[in-house]
Amino acid sequence: MRNAETVLGVIRERGRRGLPLEGIYRQLFNRELYLLAYSRLYARRGALTRGVTEDTVDGMSLARIDRLIAEVRAERYKWTPARRTYIPKANGKMRPLGIPTWTDKLLQEVIRLLLEAYYEPQFSAHSHGFRPERGCHTALGEVARQWTGTVWFIEGDIAQCFDRLDHEVLLTILGEKLHDNRFLRLIANLLKAGYLEEWKFNATLSGTPQGAVVSPILSNIYLDRLDKFVEEKTVTRLQQRRAAQEERCVLQTLAGCLVSGENGKA
Repeated sequence: MRNAETVLGVIRERGRRGLPLEGIYRQLFNRELYLLAYSRLYARRGALTRGVTEDTVDGMSLARIDRLIAEVRAERYKWTPARRTYIPKANGKMRPLGIPTWTDKLLQEVIRLLLEAYYEPQFSAHSHGFRPERGCHTALGEVARQWTGTVWFIEGDIAQCFDRLDHEVLLTILGEKLHDNRFLRLIANLLKAGYLEEWKFNATLSGTPQGAVVSPILSNIYLDRLDKFVEEKTVTRLQQRRAAQEERCVLQTLAGCLVSGENGKA
């Protein structure tokens, strides 16, 4: 059984080189990845928060991890619907939050580790949201360093972004580089697991639930296409503007030369 960091390092290198990833599902049988995932989750406040069952981090053991791996290996693992609750937003509105069971959360964290290792080297250098060692401050730092000639900016927001991600589009994007149907099927089942609100089941026909450990990386994979599109259009516009400025300078120089020549004749 290979060390977790070694596995993630190999996957990260394939991502950096843009190579497709095959056989990723079998990495879900590696106990070391679950131990790493556990170390990332156990101290968080939500580790003892119940979802729709009594399942929490309390009483965690290697035997529980081995049972989970056995279910995943046999493709018998069933995602549990998240418990829907609401938390206040800064604008006074309420944001829906899905609280998964601890076992779901642990498996999601293993999936997140694998996806992050592979996709993080491929993301735009100008993307800062939900990324390791990045955030609002690094984004503002880039603005301060590189956009010194800009006098105004446009702030935008994608309304209900997590709730509206198209499942088929997301799975298609994942399938372009992750050549493993079992892994894709596991994520597809997660997206369709639904949620319970006041003990009534609700299907999730789109989106990835806020509160799910794996949601931020899935949204970044989805929105990376938008990042690259905006970058391409921005570079094209800048190149066009620079070319137009250079053309104006040439025309102004030629016009100046013609005027000087006419004055000399006079």
